[in-house]
Amino acid sequence: MIEVHPIQFAEGTAIAVTVRLPKTTLLSISTDKGYIMCGALDVGLLNERLASREIIAGRAVGVKTIEELLEAPLESVTTTAEQIGIHPGMLGREAIRKMF
Repeated sequence: MIEVHPIQFAEGTAIAVTVRLPKTTLLSISTDKGYIMCGALDVGLLNERLASREIIAGRAVGVKTIEELLEAPLESVTTTAEQIGIHPGMLGREAIRKMF
């Protein structure tokens, strides 16, 4: 099952997506500029093989719900995310605010 819903921030509206798969759930929250995601996100791939795309993204591990993704500290972020002030340890909610 796939669930999609908006999340309101003072800066704008982000889109939360939950994809329930057998034995796992994929979570993401995105803006027009970037996104944060659960542990399934391969930040190394984005930084190395897809560097030319300059993707703004962050990864949080151990999260099971969209609410947890918002409140979790990011475990890793892309190089391009770092360039706009997003860093490991920043809460997902704070990172999304920088992506508007």
